[in-house]
Amino acid sequence: MTDTSADLVILGGGSGGYACAFRAAGLGLSVILIEKDKVGGTCLHRGCIPTKALLHAAEVADIAREGDQFGVKTSLEGIDMNGVNSYKDGIVAGLHKGLLGLVKANKVTLVEGEGKFVGPNTVEVGGTRYTGKNVVLATGSYAKTLPGLDIGGRIVTSDQALSLDYVPEKVVVLGGGVIGVEFASVWRSFGADVTIVEALPRLVPLEDEWASKQVERAFRKRGIKFKTGVRFSGATQTDAAVTVSLESGETFDADLLLVAVGRGPSSSGMGYEEAGVKMDRGFVLTDERLRTNLPNVFAVGDLVPGLQLAHRGFQQGIFIAEEIAGLNPKVIDEAGIPKVTYCNPEVASVGLSEAQAKEKYGSAETLVYNLAGNGKSQILKTSGGIKLIKAPDGPVVGVTMVGERVGELIGEAQLIYSWEAYPEDVAPLIHAHPTQNEAMGEAFLALAGKPLHVHG
Repeated sequence: MTDTSADLVILGGGSGGYACAFRAAGLGLSVILIEKDKVGGTCLHRGCIPTKALLHAAEVADIAREGDQFGVKTSLEGIDMNGVNSYKDGIVAGLHKGLLGLVKANKVTLVEGEGKFVGPNTVEVGGTRYTGKNVVLATGSYAKTLPGLDIGGRIVTSDQALSLDYVPEKVVVLGGGVIGVEFASVWRSFGADVTIVEALPRLVPLEDEWASKQVERAFRKRGIKFKTGVRFSGATQTDAAVTVSLESGETFDADLLLVAVGRGPSSSGMGYEEAGVKMDRGFVLTDERLRTNLPNVFAVGDLVPGLQLAHRGFQQGIFIAEEIAGLNPKVIDEAGIPKVTYCNPEVASVGLSEAQAKEKYGSAETLVYNLAGNGKSQILKTSGGIKLIKAPDGPVVGVTMVGERVGELIGEAQLIYSWEAYPEDVAPLIHAHPTQNEAMGEAFLALAGKPLHVHG
C-alpha cells in the first residue's frame, strides 16, 4: 500500500473518529485519520470539556459565596474571566497534546485538511485522494440556530459563549435543553440575571418529567427565571443590547442572547449525497451495525440520528473498528447510553423514563428515593433524589437522578440497567457509608420492600 491508501480512512477526528482510529490501529489495521481543525473535535475544543471547566469554576464561585453556611468565612470578590478562560484553555490544551501523542503512539496517519467524500471508498483532501478498504464518516455536528436568526454580535451560540471575556449582566437563553441549562447555571453562579425560554412544556424535556420538576424547583430557588411552553418570535440588537420577543407578546432586554436550540449534523458540502449515501435531514442513515447503504462505508457519532453524546461516539467508533476487524461486536443499545446534564443540580439518567416504560410495557412501577435521607448529600447541602423505573414483574428498566454530583453515580446505574437487574439483585449489595452512592443502594432496598432511611 502507498501512504494514500489504508485499511481504514476516517473523515473526522472527533470523539467517534479518533476512537475508531485508535481501536482499529490496536487491532493491526492501517489507518488514515483526516481532520480539518484539531483532533478531539467539538467535545474537546468547543463542547464537553470546556463547558465542564466553566461549570466547575461556577461551583467554586458558589462555594466562595456561600461559605458561611459551613462556618467558613469566605466571600466572592468577583469573576476574572481571563483567569477562568486560562484555566479552561489549559485543560483543553493538555488533553489535546495527549491526544496527539496517542495518534503518534498508535501509528495513525493524521492528515490535516478539509476532506470531502468522493466515493465509493475515497476521501479527497486538497487535491490528494485517500482510499480505504473501509471508510468511516465522522464529521460531527454544529450549533444550530433558527430560521431568520443570524448569529453575530450579541446573539451567540455555545461556540462564542465559551470564549467570552466578560460576564454579561443579563442573559436570555433560547432553549432549555442540556446546553441551555448548563450555560444558564454557569452565568447565574457568576452573578448574571438569567432567563431561559423553552418552547416545550418543561426544562430538560428529554428527561423524565420528575427530573424536570426537580430542576425547575432548584432553578427557582437559585433565581434562574424561565418561560416554558412559549415560542420565540424574533430578536433585534443594537450596540448596547439585544431585545428578544416571544409569540406571547412578551419582550426581554439583555446583554446577550444564547441560542441553544440543539445541534445539527455537519454533512453539508461533504459529498455524501453526491456519492449516493442515504440521508435524512442532513443525517447519515445507518443500520444497527452502523453501516451506510454503501458497501464498506460506515458512519459514527453526531452524524448518525440519535443521542449526540461524545461517549456514544467513542463506543460507536470502537464498535466499527471491531466490526471491520471481524470481531462481531455486540450491537449498541441506545437506551443503555448514560446521559448527564451538568447544571446545578446535575441530572443523570440511563434507560427508559416513566413515560417511555409505560408506552413500552403498558404500566410501570416507580420509586423515588429522596436525598434528604442520604447523609453525604446533606453534608453537601444538596437536594434531589433517585427515581427507579421497573417493568411489570420485570427488571429495573430506567434510573433517573437529580442532585449535585449525581453524574458520578451513573456508572452503577448503567450496570444495573444493562444486566437487567431486579431490585432483589441489587438490594444485597453493600454501599459504603456515608457516600452519595449509598442513595442508590437505599433506593433499591426500598423498591425491594425493605426501606431503611426513607422519609415520607
